[in-house]
Amino acid sequence: MVWRRGLRARGRKAVVTALALGACLGAAQNAAQAQEPDRIFDKSTVWRPLTPNDKLVVYGIDDPDVAGVACHYTQPEKGGIKGTLGLAEEVSDISLSCRQVGPVKFKDKIKQGEVVFSERRSLIFKSMQIVRGCDAKRNTLIYMVYSDKVVQGSPKNSTSTVPLMPWGTEPPPKCGDFLG
Repeated sequence: MVWRRGLRARGRKAVVTALALGACLGAAQNAAQAQEPDRIFDKSTVWRPLTPNDKLVVYGIDDPDVAGVACHYTQPEKGGIKGTLGLAEEVSDISLSCRQVGPVKFKDKIKQGEVVFSERRSLIFKSMQIVRGCDAKRNTLIYMVYSDKVVQGSPKNSTSTVPLMPWGTEPPPKCGDFLG
């Protein structure tokens, strides 16, 4: 009986630790999740007769700190029963494209590798992140998307660049002037 109580206590401790770890990860991602991405369209890739199909879904987001820059990313979404219930772990294959869509205005200082957008790709352990950097020599913003796990990361990634160009009569800002 004592052994069972000890096992239950250790089991509860492991659950509490996992929940605390999930809460910490969620808090770190909340700042980057301030905006919801716009779902643009999807295309089915695997037909399933009684449950939703597997799909490739295209989303659009605006850079929260740099007005005039938008990114689009495509990610696979699992269908089936697990996908419908939100229990399927999504794969790490995500493509990314970012462009200048208006006059570029920096809202504040930016940091190299700063998270622009983040979302969970599984219940607790996997997330997708879009990070931003500045190539001051070429006056170009660089965006990279990758997925990571608590235990093991993923080498799968995609990069997109946005050379800052004049818009109308205004000269482009220098991204290096806004590095903090």
